[in-house]
Amino acid sequence: MLDIDTPADMDAHVGTSLGTGDWLTVTQEMIDLFADATGDHQWIHVDRARAAREMPGGTTIAHGYLTLSLLPRLSAEVFAIRHKSRAINYGSNKVRFTSPVPAGARVRAQLTLRASEPIEGGRRLIVEATVEIEGQTRPALVAETITLSFA
Repeated sequence: MLDIDTPADMDAHVGTSLGTGDWLTVTQEMIDLFADATGDHQWIHVDRARAAREMPGGTTIAHGYLTLSLLPRLSAEVFAIRHKSRAINYGSNKVRFTSPVPAGARVRAQLTLRASEPIEGGRRLIVEATVEIEGQTRPALVAETITLSFA
């Protein structure tokens, strides 16, 4: 894990890989809880019996937005800024769901810092995140996210 002292110290890492995190298993329970939280109970996510019959691979798949929502958790395995007062998710410039995540699959994030821009009291960090699926060459997600990190 990359350990950074302050948000301003991120400037030294612009254009470089921040690293790759640990694997996380995306369980059916996580998918079901996400479906409950969002109201998206489409059968491809929650109906195991039908997915076994009709889905390629014979299993349910995670919601794309579930995969996106895992980025904070996955990113915490890659780097940390020790001396910050707070960090705020500011949004995304680009998000692409490039491959489905089957229930039971393991995913991890590979992060590259694209920009560290000064803002009042901190930095605007633009990170390219690729969420990999274990055993697959095509990633589940490629996104450019924006975080405001304050000293």
